Amino acid sequence: MDPLGAPSKFVDIDSLPGWTDVYEAKQLDSHTNPVEKAQVDVRSPFPYRKDINAKIILWKGDVALLNCTAIVNTSNESLTDKNPVSESVFMHAGPDLRDELQKLKGCRTGEAKLTKGFNLAARFIIHTVGPKYKSRYRTAAESSLYSCYRNVLQLAKEQAMCSVGFCVINSLKRCYPLEDATHIALRTVRRFLEIHGETLEKVVFAVSELEEATYQKLLPLYFPRSLEEEIQSLPYLPADIGNAEGEPVVPERQIRITEKPGVPDDASDEEGLEADLSFIGSHAFARMEGDVDKQRRLILQGQLSEAALQKQHQRNYNRWLCQARAEDLSDIASLKALYQTGVDNFGRTVMVVVGRNIPVTLIDMEKALLYFIHVMDHIAVKEYVLVYFHTLTNDYNQLDSNFLKKLYDVVDAKYKRNLKALYFVHPTFRSKVSAWFFTTFTVSGLKDKIHYVESLQQLFTAIPPEQIDLPPFVLEYDARERNQSQAKGVND
Repeated sequence: MDPLGAPSKFVDIDSLPGWTDVYEAKQLDSHTNPVEKAQVDVRSPFPYRKDINAKIILWKGDVALLNCTAIVNTSNESLTDKNPVSESVFMHAGPDLRDELQKLKGCRTGEAKLTKGFNLAARFIIHTVGPKYKSRYRTAAESSLYSCYRNVLQLAKEQAMCSVGFCVINSLKRCYPLEDATHIALRTVRRFLEIHGETLEKVVFAVSELEEATYQKLLPLYFPRSLEEEIQSLPYLPADIGNAEGEPVVPERQIRITEKPGVPDDASDEEGLEADLSFIGSHAFARMEGDVDKQRRLILQGQLSEAALQKQHQRNYNRWLCQARAEDLSDIASLKALYQTGVDNFGRTVMVVVGRNIPVTLIDMEKALLYFIHVMDHIAVKEYVLVYFHTLTNDYNQLDSNFLKKLYDVVDAKYKRNLKALYFVHPTFRSKVSAWFFTTFTVSGLKDKIHYVESLQQLFTAIPPEQIDLPPFVLEYDARERNQSQAKGVND
């Protein structure tokens, strides 16, 4: 107990600013006007809900200090993990907590178990075990992490708790990518509050300084605080947003089951057994609609419809996108070979590719493809242009036509539809010939979008110079070429 007159070390959650309060303060400072309802054409799967936002608090601090009905402790299967969250919980709760944990006889990954709070301000502690992350078992890890959050919330509901303080369940020791884990955490809480919102008054996300920026970035995707923020966040939602409860979905494992799988919906009872038997084998349940192997065979036989082909391509792209979000691509990002800059004369986003910064023979080109997808997915939802600097590239920087063909085949249709121009800066004769063959015989629909740009002055007629970040060596090369051209003109 705190000495008489000393301030309490515990934090009353009612004194913390809510998720909506922070936004309203910013709105007052910026004097921005909210988007009118009539202006909204497309709604997010996580629409603006003022009642749900009022329950959310993002707080940078120690979860063990929160005065909630329950706080969450992340641990291992034996409930003896030594991570910063657990150590703080044990320290503040006192020795009785260890004695009670021994009675629980451990906790499986994804489960949640309840103890008293002892010396904490919180009445209860909900203990859960997050998954160990390995990229090859990503689907299993996603399902287990979802179960952690869902089971904690279910336990809070069953015990009629008013408030829950969440730590970040995926600990660094378990190697779960922070951003991927945050998506699962936020959408699971959001879906739970949509269905069981009346059971909880407050949900606090207690984060460290390292985690705060990620939560601030992703919270608007699942808890938009205005129609404007909802619309702005929509392009940044991941490909997999889970089912109605936020649980990760694997499309190939979905089987649709109806009340009478052997009978069509419009079949009458009088049609008899013969009609029932004739229908078996054609219904989605019997033929397991979405059978990937069967669809691949049909593609090879040329029997799959255009719509089915598009659906299959979308599924394939979504797998690449999910992998791109799960992989550590920091080594590719450090090359600075692909980045976003300003806008062109038509207000379209400008993306820059620097050929000289791509050491083709030294890097994993599949990771390069994943990085391209990771960066471009939210850019390609709107019209954009690409600027490719071929400046001073050599044989070690030449992208193989097979790689370019694979990239073109993998990316979603929006990439091709919304690409309005590709500016090929400082091309050589050889590169022009290669591009011509590639766009003529390998891919279609790209040739008319390519513009060969011999100088930066020519590029600036389409993109203002202040709207594009130019690598220094590109500026130096262009200036040198311009001076040589002027000197040649004088001599002539």
